Amino acid sequence: MRDVIILGSGPAGLTAAIYTARANLRPLVLEGSQPGGQLMLTTEVENFPGFAEPVLGPELMQRMRQQAQRVGAEFVAEDATSVDFRRRPLRVGASNGEVYEARAVIVATGARPRMLGLPSEAKYLGRGVSTCATCDGFFFRGKRVVVVGGGDTAMEEALYLANLAEQVQVVHRRDQLRASRILQDRAFRHPKISFVWNHVVDEILGEDSRVTGVRLRHTQTGETQELSTDGVFVAIGHIPNTDVFRGQLELDPAGYVLLTRGMMTSVEGVFAAGDVHDHTYRQAVTAAGFGCQAAMEAERWLAQQG
Repeated sequence: MRDVIILGSGPAGLTAAIYTARANLRPLVLEGSQPGGQLMLTTEVENFPGFAEPVLGPELMQRMRQQAQRVGAEFVAEDATSVDFRRRPLRVGASNGEVYEARAVIVATGARPRMLGLPSEAKYLGRGVSTCATCDGFFFRGKRVVVVGGGDTAMEEALYLANLAEQVQVVHRRDQLRASRILQDRAFRHPKISFVWNHVVDEILGEDSRVTGVRLRHTQTGETQELSTDGVFVAIGHIPNTDVFRGQLELDPAGYVLLTRGMMTSVEGVFAAGDVHDHTYRQAVTAAGFGCQAAMEAERWLAQQG
């Protein structure tokens, strides 16, 4: 039996692994089917402290993993397929058929961006297609960008990008937004933001390794048109990776883990960190900070249990 099992190996999970390993808690990390989390799909990262020059997302995650291994964390390249948090010790079933037991668990399974599902979207992801304006907007200074979506996330992305880009065009499948009124008003008033109503993205166009435009389809008439752009920001929401915890942990209506006090979930001894509970910031550095908090709280909780 372990002191701590950590589910997930993004910035939150790896930071938690570093802190719990240094506290001599012998953490076991179930990396998941996508080790490294969303940063594995990112090219250059410029906003993570400590790097004067941009660092590739996969390289950053590899460095964090090596650091966690160096201080004593153990890794298993498997998914958590089931959990039993109703009894002690806490149990986690893995995709290799093993059942692991621990006194405490840190849930850091993250979230995944909701995508359009186009082959061209996958082709140009990280090469002009992005799901995070605060991560990648810097690379589009003075350029034209398209934001896809009509909710709060899309308006926040558009407003952020409007401070950097020359032009921001919001493509929405309906004729009105779903975003909160205050965000709508800000977007409508901004001189750099315009809207393309009743359209969906049929194809992302590009040359070699860069985006050059999008082909749009009218949702009512079916007519298509092409729109030139340097970048496409997909902002149609995120999906927290919490299916395995349904019925075990309290989740909000969108599926994010609810915290009770600090980083503790609805179950004593089970903590959460990163995008699995945070639908506000969704940054690598904030996820790492949450991982640190969860690890320190887990250490204190374990000490209190004797």
